[in-house]
Amino acid sequence: MAIKLSTYLKNEYGEKVYRLSLSSGCGCPNRDGTVSVGGCTFCSEGGSGEFAASGSIDDQIQEAKARIQQKTDASKFIAYFQSFTNTYGDVARLRELYTRAIMRDDVVILSLGTRPDCVGPEVIAMLKELDQIKPVWVELGLQTIHDETARAFNRGYDLDCFIDAYKRLKEAGLTVIVHLIMGLPGESREMMLESVRFLAELEPSLDGIKIQNLQILKGTQMYEEFAKEPFHIMSMEEYTDLVADALALLPETCVVHRMQGDGPRKLLVAPMWSLDKKRVLNMLTEKTKGIVK
Repeated sequence: MAIKLSTYLKNEYGEKVYRLSLSSGCGCPNRDGTVSVGGCTFCSEGGSGEFAASGSIDDQIQEAKARIQQKTDASKFIAYFQSFTNTYGDVARLRELYTRAIMRDDVVILSLGTRPDCVGPEVIAMLKELDQIKPVWVELGLQTIHDETARAFNRGYDLDCFIDAYKRLKEAGLTVIVHLIMGLPGESREMMLESVRFLAELEPSLDGIKIQNLQILKGTQMYEEFAKEPFHIMSMEEYTDLVADALALLPETCVVHRMQGDGPRKLLVAPMWSLDKKRVLNMLTEKTKGIVK
């Protein structure tokens, strides 16, 4: 039985740990022409980081903490760098930035969203150094194992690239979390479950997974494609049933970091049910009883 992130963190740190959404100022090789231009077709101009703070790293942390502490008495945090590709750029600058974040007493984990084609030897050496201070989580945006789907949304690397990066990160002793998107155009239910099975059978074993529903956002290439030729968007019932089946495939050592996505309201076109986060989470909780703890 896989374990929910909230349960894992409570067991590990004795209290609830909150994410601070931060920005590293990195770009993406899939946007600047190094790999491609335009990025993944579902990705917004904010690089999936619309909720991140801004300014110096200290200012960002204070801003993000203040937002959380308006509602809670939170004292432990994950420094979460989500937008764009957070291992892309000058390694010396990134080492300084991430060291400043991870050395704070209130930050217990450093989590970096990135791409498998941006974790070369110098980057992994840096991450390994930081991991000696506090845990470093590397979040790889795979989305699907199916290369034909990936080419259609302009991912910019193939499955072999992911496998190579995954093995090298695990050999370095780093924690790896993999992102999947359910509902990508052209993918059947079975294809989505094949992606989960693949991850469930990885060696060394997968540390964590983030699953979310595809979201059509204004301003993206996928939005334009969807407007011209609409494709199937799962209902909440379809999606929650699929997630329950997907989580049942995972090994008990795998931590479930996310079961749904909640994009910015001002940009979201579909599915609108994802805006009712409480209702979706309640349905997921009900359907995953006995599957995750």
